[in-house]
Amino acid sequence: MADPTPPDPFPGLDDLIADGAQLETLATDLRFIEGPVWIADQLIFSDIPANKLLTHSDAKGLGLLRQPSANANGNTVDPQGRLVSCLHGDRSVVRTELDGKITLLADRFHGKRFNSPNDVAIQRDGTIWFSDPTYGLGNARP
Repeated sequence: MADPTPPDPFPGLDDLIADGAQLETLATDLRFIEGPVWIADQLIFSDIPANKLLTHSDAKGLGLLRQPSANANGNTVDPQGRLVSCLHGDRSVVRTELDGKITLLADRFHGKRFNSPNDVAIQRDGTIWFSDPTYGLGNARP
């Protein structure tokens, strides 16, 4: 007779969550969050339709990093500790320097504008990879 217990869809998950851990609500007025990344002691994440880049830390709670954020979506950190973000609104990939200035990394490929840069990852050697779906653009590619 077969075992009626289905296999665990998330093996090892119990090893990641401490016994007795409790969920905590950090905010209730967020619309669509994405792109979480830790830099130092703070969590940085995007609220895409609210056009905000937000932070959270134990010391300061919820904070605003940038508004407008050009509908920042995916975020990651480069080997130098700088924030790299995909911007739907500006159809670009940017880096936030340690002094807070924004550096455009790319907004075109072979002369054509990006669609809607979405998710981003960085290799140890600094190579940046990102997706570029056509969210919200239909078939237009100016």
